[in-house]
Amino acid sequence: MVARRTLYAIGYEQRTVAVLVADLRAKRVTRVIDVRELPLSRRRGFSKTPLRDALAHEGIECIHLPGAGNAYRALRHEVKACLAAYAAHLESQPEVLELVLAAADRARTALLCVEHDPRSCHRSILIAQLQRAVDLAAVNL
Repeated sequence: MVARRTLYAIGYEQRTVAVLVADLRAKRVTRVIDVRELPLSRRRGFSKTPLRDALAHEGIECIHLPGAGNAYRALRHEVKACLAAYAAHLESQPEVLELVLAAADRARTALLCVEHDPRSCHRSILIAQLQRAVDLAAVNL
């Protein structure tokens, strides 16, 4: 019998880089998949290169998958519309799910985005669609 896979999800909105790393290490995460379309942040340490370097220093690999990002972030103030548009995007591009699953293979993995509350983040839609595709447990950190 194949063991059920677990995928963690984390938003950095209310965290420092040190707290993010500590939270990931507490769950023994060894790979982070950055699912921001544009891996830029006004918050110090959370843009692509500094974040990747900080995680690497702690033995955590970081992979950026821009195709899994939310191209509808212009709708971010209309959360329902934004998430519905992203869900439709995933429905029309199932290869995105395949990319995420391949990137998560053989590692204890967390999806990373900005929002602290997963209900207002596209990663909740991504995880729900992944769960429909494979036997997957999701844990929000």
